[in-house]
Amino acid sequence: MPPAKSLTKASLKTPKAAAIAGIVFSVLLLVFFWLIRSAVPADPLGSGAWLATSGRRVAFGLNLVPVAGIAFLWFIGVIRDRLGQLEDQFFATVFFGSGLLFLAMLFIAAAAIGAIVLLASSEANELMNSATFHFARAFAYLVMNVYAIKAAAVFMISTSTVALYTSFLSRWLAYLGYILACSLLFGSYYIGWSFMVLPVWVLMISSYIIVDNSRRPSTV
Repeated sequence: MPPAKSLTKASLKTPKAAAIAGIVFSVLLLVFFWLIRSAVPADPLGSGAWLATSGRRVAFGLNLVPVAGIAFLWFIGVIRDRLGQLEDQFFATVFFGSGLLFLAMLFIAAAAIGAIVLLASSEANELMNSATFHFARAFAYLVMNVYAIKAAAVFMISTSTVALYTSFLSRWLAYLGYILACSLLFGSYYIGWSFMVLPVWVLMISSYIIVDNSRRPSTV
């Protein structure tokens, strides 16, 4: 196959791969957040009564996190590949680093909740009123609702900045990313469902990439 033809096919596959990975990440993370939010009380100091009634639902949601994380890494990789030489080293570092930080803290919070569910399967009554339960519950809450959300906001800001400089996304999506990221940075404590913002925004980006790619004439 001629080199030009191979490069053309690669350039067409990269946006599609980014869109698919972004959609998988968004859908799985939205399902996970919905399961956790509907099963676990918002108050981190609340009782552990949910362990007896919603433990299996939470465990199912936790099993979605690794797959969502892999899809998110794939999404970051193919976005960087799409940018190619247009990628600025400074914003690329912030983009990549904040994405990894968000993912790491998501895994840590999920592991803390998973440990609670695992212990509750054998020692539910003792665990509900123990200091271990309250510590793990508060730890998971702070990691997810404070630190991970701030890292997600930085990821959105850096992605929006790269989008404005390289025009690989529509400008309105970039400006929307700034607005949503600022709401996470300064108002996430007051917004109960703020952890939904990143997956919804990634879903919008992925949908835009699919639509934009379908409008372009294919050359083979």
